[in-house]
Amino acid sequence: MIGERKRIICFTDGKEYVTMFNPEIIKKTEPFETEEGCLSLIGGPRKCKRYKKIKIKYQTEKFEIRLKTYTGFTAQIIQHEIDHCNGVLI
Repeated sequence: MIGERKRIICFTDGKEYVTMFNPEIIKKTEPFETEEGCLSLIGGPRKCKRYKKIKIKYQTEKFEIRLKTYTGFTAQIIQHEIDHCNGVLI
C-alpha cells in the first residue's frame, strides 16, 4: 500500500523483482486453506483461502499487456497483494 489509488504490485519470484500494473487474476485452480500474516494488521496470522496455481493479466511499465502463470508460494504472495489492491485485508 503506497497511499495512492493505483493498482500496482511488486514482488520477487526468487530470481528478480517483478512489477505489475493493473494485475488481474483471470484463472485460478487448486484452492487450499492457509494462514497469512500482514504488516497492515495487528494480531498475527489469519486463515484465508488461496489457490496453488493462478494466471495473471497485467501491464508492464511500458504498458504492454502480459499473461503469466504462477504457482506455489509466489502465487500466494501475488494473491495477497492483489487483495490489497481490491481493498481486502486477509
